[in-house]
Amino acid sequence: MDQFYRNLLTITTEISRGATLEQVFDRFYDDFKVHVPYDRIGVTTISDDQTMVRSIWARAEYQPLLLGLGYQSQLAGSTLQKIIETGEPRILNDLEAYLKEKPDSHSTNIVLKEGVRSSLTCPLIADGKPIGFLFFSKTQPRAYENAHVERFKEIAEHLSLAVDKMQTLERLRKLNDTKNKFLGIAAHDLRSPLAAVQSYSEMLEEPGICDDADRKTFILGRIKTITKRMFNLINDLLDISAIESGQLKLDLQLTELIPFLNEALENHELTAKMKEITILGEIPATLPAIEIDAKRIAQVIDNLISNAVKFSPKGTTVTLRSSEESGKIKISVSDHGQGIPEEEQKKLFQEFGKTSVKPTDGEKSTGLGLAIVKKIITGHGGQVGVKSKVGEGSTFYFTLPVKA
Repeated sequence: MDQFYRNLLTITTEISRGATLEQVFDRFYDDFKVHVPYDRIGVTTISDDQTMVRSIWARAEYQPLLLGLGYQSQLAGSTLQKIIETGEPRILNDLEAYLKEKPDSHSTNIVLKEGVRSSLTCPLIADGKPIGFLFFSKTQPRAYENAHVERFKEIAEHLSLAVDKMQTLERLRKLNDTKNKFLGIAAHDLRSPLAAVQSYSEMLEEPGICDDADRKTFILGRIKTITKRMFNLINDLLDISAIESGQLKLDLQLTELIPFLNEALENHELTAKMKEITILGEIPATLPAIEIDAKRIAQVIDNLISNAVKFSPKGTTVTLRSSEESGKIKISVSDHGQGIPEEEQKKLFQEFGKTSVKPTDGEKSTGLGLAIVKKIITGHGGQVGVKSKVGEGSTFYFTLPVKA
């Protein structure tokens, strides 16, 4: 066995012994300089939904590293997408010439500023699924003209184990964090209202309470409001749990959208009226029937409208719009509320992703609704998004594919 394979075996052993990703790649960087050319190595992972690429490790013979930890870019439509499709490494021996062909390549522009002039990119694959990329770079052009590609592929195969292990540990950490948050909700958001229900129930047992109709009505109304809030919370927890475990099944049926959307509007008119908010609909005269799980899409629309009402001041309007665009149905809910600061919008559509914006009438929120919305729409093959500006309101929207 030559030194190259002995070093590969050492890397594999380090991974099996529980070395961290940083330890594995630092060891690799130091040991393999004699085997393959590089002045810089970078590692990226692909997001679970296969839409984004994120840098998780980088090291070079020079400083500063302009394209380092945390850098993100879109995968769809990029040249990296082609590497996934072919499963083969990509060699660029003249990055300056490449940038002239691809002037919009932001990452290429950054590494050129670092001094990189040639690169070799390998896909990282685990269990037949692409999970990221391994980037070798040199400050000299044409460094990989005579590269032994098979050797680079062997390196990528072994290092895929380290990245896959890191991703598995990260998923387990997130699951544990979610579990702890669920327990926190059970301990706080359920215990407090349950205590209130108990107190109100005990009040009903007091002599003379049932003879006072107004007081009895008030207490029963409070019990009803609190139990409804707890019921909604439990439903959200069960939904997010089912989605995360892959147990949420969609019952797709051909649905006429116009009556479906009009019904969604009617369901919120009374609640909005109680807050002096007007619900409007801008629904075209014709829309194609599409296959959806009507119960789940109604849940999505209900969430978006109720949120709009919750975060809007009295005397404003909330508008439900729909249109057909490029083979997709787009549905949006707009308000004239407080708006969401741009730096906080990334928290939206995530579990427990609350922002600093508060409901205008003291309403409660679990921070799970928009996460459920995103997962339901993703399950339908659609996308979600938001446009918001502080002081001008927000528009939450989602798309659904129209199948021919």
